[in-house]
Amino acid sequence: MGEYKFAAGDKVALMTNSSNVNVRPGIYTIVRRMPVSSQGCQYRAKSALDNHERVVDEAQLRRA
Repeated sequence: MGEYKFAAGDKVALMTNSSNVNVRPGIYTIVRRMPVSSQGCQYRAKSALDNHERVVDEAQLRRA
């Protein structure tokens, strides 16, 4: 099982790559942790720009 790097309320920067080109990069707030899956740790995160929530992989996130 993986260990989470972030907790609810943390501000993070979402980085885009070739697998998530439709996701707006920028600052997000962690809403909650998702159960660990075969893809590793995932989170519900809310964009600071458009208030849209999405599920993001921990590998896409950096501390803001």
